[in-house]
Amino acid sequence: MLGEFVDKKAEERFFATYDAILRKWPLPAEELDIATRFGPTRVRSCGPDDGPPIVLLSGGMGTSLSWYPHIAELAARHRIHAVDSIGEPGRSIQTAPIESTEDCADWLTEIVDGVLAGTGHEKVHLAGVSRGGWLALNLATRTTDRIAGVVAIEAAGFGVIDRSFIWWSFREIFLWFLPKWVLRLVASGDPDVRHTVRPLLFAALKYKQHLPEMHLFGDDELSRIDVPTRIIVAERSVILRAREVAARLGSLNPHIEVEVVPKTTHGLSLEKPELVTARILEAAHHADAAS
Repeated sequence: MLGEFVDKKAEERFFATYDAILRKWPLPAEELDIATRFGPTRVRSCGPDDGPPIVLLSGGMGTSLSWYPHIAELAARHRIHAVDSIGEPGRSIQTAPIESTEDCADWLTEIVDGVLAGTGHEKVHLAGVSRGGWLALNLATRTTDRIAGVVAIEAAGFGVIDRSFIWWSFREIFLWFLPKWVLRLVASGDPDVRHTVRPLLFAALKYKQHLPEMHLFGDDELSRIDVPTRIIVAERSVILRAREVAARLGSLNPHIEVEVVPKTTHGLSLEKPELVTARILEAAHHADAAS
């Protein structure tokens, strides 16, 4: 089964909102549709053509636009490729079902190959939030032939997602409706960002997804990762137990570094955007220096 909007009106409303938020993109960008066996995937690319490439993967229903607050700094020296994940609302068009975690890895492999084609670069840096972090790690546990390094922010795959996530989501949605001056007092991060992406999130709820379950990563899988990998988790995460993840991975694989960010939740990328941007750039710099 393929992902689709519930009706034409819902689709039109979503893309009108999408295009309005796209005006917030801070730099001139090239819109690419990379052919994959699951359908053409929209990738928004900007930054110097010869810069080391970074592929950005959003959280579920976030679209590439969720990265707009980070782009100006990330693209100063790197070629940035922000992806509308296939099978989710966005400018990508799904034409074949994604039925397994192997399919997810195959799709991302095709994106990486498409991004690298003709650039002179042999590898990309992957950075993902939530489901995007899971997608990056899911590929890295299988192959790192084209991957220089991974940054996974509050990635799925380290704990069972249960009612705690639902209650957190309700609380987060409530925050998004507060006036900006109140939001500044009760939540970390820029209230303008929450207010900007809010209508897109609600429009995305009219999209029916048919994607495979994000499996939990086993020790054997994570032990296979052989590139610098930074896993950033929120101290108050509702999708994993931060300290347990840090303890588990601390001695599992020397290529994996775990950071627990104090006083943050699953909305870490909204609450600490400067930290997220800094960690992606640090990881890319260290991986490039080591290569």
